[in-house]
Amino acid sequence: MSLMSLEDFTDHVGQKIGTSRWFVLDQSRIDLFADVTEDHQFIHIDPDLASKTPFGMTIAHGFLTLSMLSAMSYDSIPGIEGVTMGVNYGFNKIRFVTPVTSGSRVRAHFILASSDTKKASEITNFFDVSVEIEGNDRPALVAEWISRQYFK
Repeated sequence: MSLMSLEDFTDHVGQKIGTSRWFVLDQSRIDLFADVTEDHQFIHIDPDLASKTPFGMTIAHGFLTLSMLSAMSYDSIPGIEGVTMGVNYGFNKIRFVTPVTSGSRVRAHFILASSDTKKASEITNFFDVSVEIEGNDRPALVAEWISRQYFK
């Protein structure tokens, strides 16, 4: 991951600040997520029953796609020099627009919508995020994600 100064980072407000690599949401990952979250709905884990739905096959949990945002952000958003720790602060909006079928590749596009540097020891960033499904015109999800980073 590349690093940039706080000033250079905040100069990107209103611009795309990163696009992640592609991540595969295959059946193995979907099954593991189902086990961890105890969400074993058939549309996620039973290929035979899922084939009879409008999706035609199993689909990833929306929350699996959402949880991949951390890995996607580490992969694509530059770090800020002097940051010692970062945390998820929350979301203002999340929409699961298009189901992600098993085996699909997804990647995230991050726009730095705004940054709040009112406190010298922290920065709060608001990202407009869109998760693209390879070969699909509609995104898997769109969200406004808030993160906070702390300085020494």
